[in-house]
Parts: sequence; structure tokens; C-alpha cells
Amino acid sequence: MALNFFDLDEKTRAMMLEELQFDLNNKTVYLSARLNDFGIKQYPEILQQAITTGNDASLAANLRTGCLKAFEQRRTKKGFTNAQVPVNAHEMLAEGEFNRYYIRALCRRAIDEQSALEVYRAKEVSNPRPDSQSKLGQAVDPIALLNDLRSNIGIDTHLGLPAGPNSGLSIRLIVSNIA
Repeated sequence: MALNFFDLDEKTRAMMLEELQFDLNNKTVYLSARLNDFGIKQYPEILQQAITTGNDASLAANLRTGCLKAFEQRRTKKGFTNAQVPVNAHEMLAEGEFNRYYIRALCRRAIDEQSALEVYRAKEVSNPRPDSQSKLGQAVDPIALLNDLRSNIGIDTHLGLPAGPNSGLSIRLIVSNIA
């Protein structure tokens, strides 16, 4: 099920594409270790297509078709073992990365439009983590968050947004009604 992105419009999509191009130019596009050789080669194009006309669900569907490894190495107490890649790996990757580009674009919009940002739940979860719950409704500094996301590629950021796999958290623009 797709995340509910309140501000996913043409302006946001254009800025998402600019952020993807920024990463391509700087060779900082996140390539999950779960992507196979075909997936690594196709991922930037598949991501660009999802940003242009789709969403995280369409990205996940395209990743599911031959882009992921069947097995991955995992560390154990005695060394390493081969384990099956989780059946929802395509969804976790798609949700996380589409959301990151969406958040980066909204940070830029908030800066340009002098708007505020707040954390909200873009995906309903049956058992929300207390840490995620505590972030709901919090205001976010768009400059700090944009810099954080650009410099911390992958899952973990210093500011904790997005809040890890399956958190369901994103941000939205808060437009002031003061005239």
C-alpha cells in the first residue's frame, strides 16, 4: 500500500527529480546491498520513473521484478550465514527511498516558500514505535533536515527522519493562514 503523501504534486516531483540528479551527479544514490547486478544498473531509471509519474508502490512493483537478490549474508555469533532476503524488501526499499526524495523536495519547498514543516504518519501501522509516535506533529527545520538527508545516505540520519524501515513517518508543508 502506498504512503499517503499530502504534497506530492508537480512542483514537488520536479524538485524530487532535481534531488535525484544531484545524487547522480555526486554519485551518492543509495544502492541497497539487496539489489542484484541488474537492479543496481536499473535502479536510477526505475526511481526516476516513479518520481515522475508514480509513487513508492509503483517503485516497489518495479523493484520486485528481478532487481533483488534472493539471498544475503548476515552476521551471526559464529561468523556469517546466507539468509533469504525478506519478502517485503522491495517495499521497504521503495518506501524509504521515495520518501527520502519526497522529504528533500519538501524541505526545499519550505525554504523557498517560507513554509513550515511537520512530521505526520503517511502509513498506518498496527504497532507504532514509541519513538515514531513521539515525533508526530513536531516542527522540522527544513535546512537542517535537507542537509542531514543529503549527507547521510541510506537509512539512518542524525535527525531520525525518516524514522527507519516501516515507521510510516514523513513530513508535510504547513502553510500559514496569516495574511
